[in-house]
Amino acid sequence: MEVSVHKFTLFAATALSVISLSACGDQSGSGGAGQTRDQIRAVGSSTVYPFATAVAELFVQGNPGMKSPIIESTGTGGGMKLFCAGVGAQHPDIADASRRMKKSEFDMCATNGVKDIIEVQVGVDGLAFAEAKNGPGYKLTPKIVYEALAANPYGKGPNKAQTWKDVDPSLPAIAISVFGPPSTSGTRDSLAELILEKGCQSDPAMKELKEKNEDEYKATCTRVREDGKYVDSGENDNLIVQKLGANPNAVGIFGYSFLEENKDTLKDVPINGIQATYETVSTGQYPGARPLYIYVKKAHIAAIPGLQNYLNTFAANWAPDGALTKRGMVAAPEDVRKASAETIKALTVLDGSKLK
Repeated sequence: MEVSVHKFTLFAATALSVISLSACGDQSGSGGAGQTRDQIRAVGSSTVYPFATAVAELFVQGNPGMKSPIIESTGTGGGMKLFCAGVGAQHPDIADASRRMKKSEFDMCATNGVKDIIEVQVGVDGLAFAEAKNGPGYKLTPKIVYEALAANPYGKGPNKAQTWKDVDPSLPAIAISVFGPPSTSGTRDSLAELILEKGCQSDPAMKELKEKNEDEYKATCTRVREDGKYVDSGENDNLIVQKLGANPNAVGIFGYSFLEENKDTLKDVPINGIQATYETVSTGQYPGARPLYIYVKKAHIAAIPGLQNYLNTFAANWAPDGALTKRGMVAAPEDVRKASAETIKALTVLDGSKLK
């Protein structure tokens, strides 16, 4: 009898959720009225993807009878566009992100009726630089990376550096070859903010330019050369790992977890003499440390079966000894984890005025 009652309760809850989601879609004004969905759908960051997938597996294990969430790796920027397109069954519930939501994205969401967004920091990651085990043993700095990859270093004309030695005499005379994330990726945004801009600002004139002309500053400090020295490798970080194996003189840029997973074939390229390790990333000592987020539509919480439980599953597994750290994610500091857990519990919505 208990099993029958449980099944009836689960069926009733699911049915009500489907009806609620249909109504939610009707209210969005974005079309698709009457559509229903009984699966959680998340889109976004390739860096967050393996962790979101791990949580999906744990969610299914803890919620028998529920369908497995659909997790798509679209890149942070691409995920935000899908997430912000509207409210309702035809739109994702969650955007996974390897950097914080931009003010422009928040405004795009609001324009399309996505007005109550829950921001949850789920962990920390490092923007890792790596080479093959038999690579040259590069030692880089933000300044070196900027001068090697910038399209127009310091606004002084097209980048003519062909080898690493052209950039810095201490480096080998090996052709610059870097495999990295595309412009739609949050990892690319992190590369720009954490490394390229820092390197660009080694020239005091660039700091002055930022005050005078933000657009010109961004173009000068973050635009990457397009002559083949930097190769956009799509949203599949595993592809970069494979390319490093085939090109031992190349450098790859991706999330720290992929470096951890492939330590048998890759080695870390230190930045400012600091290697990307769990400790240096978690403490912020590593220059490429960055927070990882998920963004959730509050309007979908009651409408999508299991969405609240999926968020609870994230929170239950993001501690230093949790399942996610075993998958390569770096746990956020305790105060951040506590605040994020409270956000999930209270369903606190994001204040867009604090975004950049």
